[in-house]
Amino acid sequence: MLNSLSGRFLILTTVFVMLAEILIFVPSVARFREDYLLLHLERAQIASLSLLADDMIDADLEAELLSNAGVFNVVLRRDEISQLMLSSTIPAPIHKSFDMRDATAWVLIRDAMMRLVDTEDRIIRVIGNPVQDGGLLIEVTMETAGLRAAIIDYGLRILILSAVISVFTAALLFIAVRAFLVKPIKSVVHQIQHYAAAPEDARRIIMPSAGVTELREAELALATMEETLTGALRQKDRLAQLGEAVSKISHDLRNILTSAQLFTDRMQMVDDPTIQRLAPKLVGSITRAVNLCESTLAFGSVNEPAPRLTRVLVSDLFSDVIDSERLAVGDYDLSFSEDVAANLLVRADEEQLFRVVANLARNARQAIVASGKPGEICLSAYEEDDNWWIKIRDTGPGLPPKAQEFLFQPFQGGIRKGGSGLGLAISAELIRGHGGVLELSRTDETGTEFAICLPKGDAMIIPSD
Repeated sequence: MLNSLSGRFLILTTVFVMLAEILIFVPSVARFREDYLLLHLERAQIASLSLLADDMIDADLEAELLSNAGVFNVVLRRDEISQLMLSSTIPAPIHKSFDMRDATAWVLIRDAMMRLVDTEDRIIRVIGNPVQDGGLLIEVTMETAGLRAAIIDYGLRILILSAVISVFTAALLFIAVRAFLVKPIKSVVHQIQHYAAAPEDARRIIMPSAGVTELREAELALATMEETLTGALRQKDRLAQLGEAVSKISHDLRNILTSAQLFTDRMQMVDDPTIQRLAPKLVGSITRAVNLCESTLAFGSVNEPAPRLTRVLVSDLFSDVIDSERLAVGDYDLSFSEDVAANLLVRADEEQLFRVVANLARNARQAIVASGKPGEICLSAYEEDDNWWIKIRDTGPGLPPKAQEFLFQPFQGGIRKGGSGLGLAISAELIRGHGGVLELSRTDETGTEFAICLPKGDAMIIPSD
């Protein structure tokens, strides 16, 4: 209850209304004290009129008049002459005088609060203006016990009334908040939970119905989000089904093409000039088809293992990549170089990092060979305070604009004619698995450079076997 929106609103409303009533209470008590004293001055003036009507009254009547007025004596000034109209014995010296004729609001509030704090019964003098022009000034002496008791009684009644008003107001606001805010919000929450159970079901998308503007805007935004999410889930489901079908087709097609590749190799042994001329092209076409099938299967695999992080000596990794590429180059005029400290170690999965660097080096080699010009491929690595950097730079013709636009996107970012673009997409995914990034640093007519950034952040190292 207290942790709910309506419960907290109830408590806050009660507290705020009580604070408002307390702010009203202080001036109310000051006003009550002022009225109390003025009433006693008025009663004293009325009592003194009996003396003006008859100069001779007995002591018992005079005591009764003073008792009814609640004062000890009355002084009335008429025609610049002060007259002691009624008098009795004052039980104690006068403690303080209060002039009600020119008292400000601050003075009245101060005096009222001081009277509440002072628990002793004191004798005070009160001065004021007579009513109905009955003179120039009236002055009485009275005790403060009755005044303080009356103020406390009035204050308690005010506080009780304030508490009743606060509770009643808070209850009304509680009911209103539950009806106009909490209930619609719970309805939206229930709808979200209902949609979350089956987000692919378009029938569960919320239908905006709230009358409150803000809640309706929230429902509209939620409906838009749910429609987008449902559409995306449907698309991903269709793509997953398509990807599964493509993987199956690629698997069977790869087996067929492998067999065809074996037959083509045998055909190259035939002495027929026509076969000798066409066989290499057929071999190249079948090889590209096999590579595409293998890349598609690798990209569609959901079993790509998480990287096993170990300490990898970069110089050894570079040597393995360069040796493989030199075998593929043959007699072509292509040189390799490396720029790396002999003892530089990086934290990575050695097999996955080799695949990435080898793929980038192979792309560079194929681009240079396709250009028909001599070239160079340089592998370099260095470390900074927070990262390791591995760079693969070549002197090839650079990437075409289309390849740059769809770089790292499967089946779109091929960097050579006939390429699928899966190599770069898989490489970027493997580096992301290390928490790093694979990026294109530079490409123009003088060459291309790719950079691999591997973070040095805390990670668990798996000891090498």
